[in-house]
Amino acid sequence: MRSAAFRWGASAAIWAAATFMASLAMTGQARADFRVCNATQNLVGVAIGYRAASGWITEGWWHIEASSCKTLVEGDLSSRYYYLYAEDAERGGRWDGPITMCVADKEFKIVGINDCFARGFQRAGFQEYDTGEQANWMVQLTDEPAIPTTPGTAPSN
Repeated sequence: MRSAAFRWGASAAIWAAATFMASLAMTGQARADFRVCNATQNLVGVAIGYRAASGWITEGWWHIEASSCKTLVEGDLSSRYYYLYAEDAERGGRWDGPITMCVADKEFKIVGINDCFARGFQRAGFQEYDTGEQANWMVQLTDEPAIPTTPGTAPSN
């Protein structure tokens, strides 16, 4: 999913301006998971980071078509903090943030967020989402300008 076209587009990146909790499914019953909705007109690739018993994990790529949603974490959320990075597959823009984690060119599940290059991976800046210990959460990727974030280098323990 990553290419030179994505790398040069970093300065023109746009950030998801709206984050919403998932509330009720179409059936009216509560749905517990972490979902990402693509409100743009382009295909996006998405990676997620989170803390697990084995340490920090990053996973990707989920391909989310224009005007659609995908569930990245199914069931009740086990962590309070999740980290998201996304790339526009057509325009080359990014939804990123100040938290550095590892990603790979193809489908991946990486344990650990340090020494990305030494281990054969790339680094990407992820945006932190504090779910407030909710059972479910939704992030909507839009074309709106970024909301400024506080710089950081690694998630807290």
